[in-house]
Amino acid sequence: MTNLLDLSTPAKRFRLVAIWEAITWLALLIAMFFKWVLGYEEAIRIPGMVHGVAGFMLFVVVALATAWSLKWDLKTTFLALVSSVPPFGTIVFERWAVRTGRLGELSDSAARETEPALS
Repeated sequence: MTNLLDLSTPAKRFRLVAIWEAITWLALLIAMFFKWVLGYEEAIRIPGMVHGVAGFMLFVVVALATAWSLKWDLKTTFLALVSSVPPFGTIVFERWAVRTGRLGELSDSAARETEPALS
């Protein structure tokens, strides 16, 4: 397993930001519960801003930078950007990108972990 805070490559930066975007989505969903169910009108102000700026916008910038660095085609880039819309979509996309070889060395290490050992 790779160190989550290792940001030495575009793929590793993408993974961290994808997870961060999902965490901010979770915080926003919890805040929405407090606003709409429990009636705390101000509950979404801070989580909404954190998700919008530090989650969504950061993810879009990092996804575009990763697409450029790893030479993703338009379809993969589009899927990465769309994955930021539904809650936890960035995690689903990141797992898919690792499995399909689109995240550089993260995909290489995943392939090595699933290969049977040669004796």
